[in-house]
Order: sequence, then C-alpha cells, then structure tokens
Amino acid sequence: MNYFEYAGVNSDYMGLRIEKKDVFSAPKYETEFTAIPGRNGDLISPNGRYGNVQVVYSVFLPAKSKEELADKISAVKAWLYAEPNVYHELRDTYDEKYFRKAVFASKLDIEDELNRIGVFTISFSCLPFRYAVDGFNEIRVSSGTVIENPTAFEAKPYIMLTGNGSGTLTITSPGSKKSWTFSNIQQYIEIDSDLMNFYKGSTPENDAVEGEGFPILYPGGNTFTFSGGITGAYVMPRWVTL
Repeated sequence: MNYFEYAGVNSDYMGLRIEKKDVFSAPKYETEFTAIPGRNGDLISPNGRYGNVQVVYSVFLPAKSKEELADKISAVKAWLYAEPNVYHELRDTYDEKYFRKAVFASKLDIEDELNRIGVFTISFSCLPFRYAVDGFNEIRVSSGTVIENPTAFEAKPYIMLTGNGSGTLTITSPGSKKSWTFSNIQQYIEIDSDLMNFYKGSTPENDAVEGEGFPILYPGGNTFTFSGGITGAYVMPRWVTL
C-alpha cells in the first residue's frame, strides 16, 4: 500500500488511502525573453532560479459512520495546516530514494460520499529540487579525499572541520578552486552552505573566517585539502536533483 509522510506523520496513520499521485515532471527555469529591434530572435535574460513544483495526492478517507468521518477529517486538517510558514520533509513510497521539502499551501475540498468516505486531493508546494536520502549520510574526510558529486547539480553541504588553532580548507572542483581560512578553531567548527553560516553549536563564527562565499560541491570530483590546525572533516553532501 502506498503512503506519504509529511512533517514526520504517515498518511496511513491518519487513515488516508491514496488513489494516485500527480507531479509535474520538472520545475520551470525562470527566464525572460526580450525582443531587440533589428536583431533576429529574442535575448534570453535568466533569473537564475527554478520555481516551486506542485505534488498532488488524490486520496480518500474511509469511515464506519458520519461521526467517525468528521473526527478523521478534523485530525487531517490539524495535521496539514500546522506550521504553514515553513517547509517540511515530504517522503513517499513512489520515490523512496529521494524526498522533497514541502508545505501544504492549498485548501481542502472534501466530498462526502454516502456519509462514510471523504474524497479529496492534497496539494503540496515543494522546493524545486529532490534531495537524495543517501546524501544526508556523513562522509569522513581527510586531506586529499575526493568526493564525487553524482548529479548534474551543485550541492550545498554541511561540513564539520575538526582541529585546533588556525587552518585553511581548500576545495578543488572542475573549474573551481576556493579556500577558507579559520583563525581560531577550538576542537571543531561547522559550515552550513545552505543556511550560509559558519558556527559552532549555537555560537556564530562568521567573524573568524576569511574566504569568498560558502563551499559548493560541483558535479564531478571535489578534492578536500587541509593545512594548519585542521586535522579532518565530516561532510554531509546533501545531493540534489530535479
């Protein structure tokens, strides 16, 4: 039996039965086309982003009585409408190697059939990328380790550097070589390229870092090199694809 899991709650636990899942094949890459007088064709002006995608489940909610159906519908509403201002993990049995970051941002039009079956659709607004489940496993890295990005898209990793004192992290990728120098590592320092933050636990460490931007894992091989007081690293690559 197919099911989905949203915000840590299983649809099967809520009593929902899925008839089908609909999803757009890929998000739209946002661009503008501008006509230039005297020039054939339009000028492409990319906005540099993908829009959200909609993932829709057609479901029904069986019950033995009208009263039971009303109680189940109330529970489903309380689940889906909780925390509507943040994205939650959305997983399902249709695509078990990946999950999405989604929010319920629609409405529920529930059709009551024979007072015992609620029939409706649940639509989630999802960030454009799918996240590989195995991309959230930590990889232990030493100086010279190469991490291969298996997708065609850039990944924004979480990195924990271990060591003491000052040190430099360099990541060499196809067409890119970037370094970050840390002035005062005490046991470890954390980097979250998705949140764009350097920190240790709950303490910001952005002022103790010199370097441009945040680490990116590009398609292909990404070589980690350490110097100074950095002794090792743990990397959660967070692979993405469309």
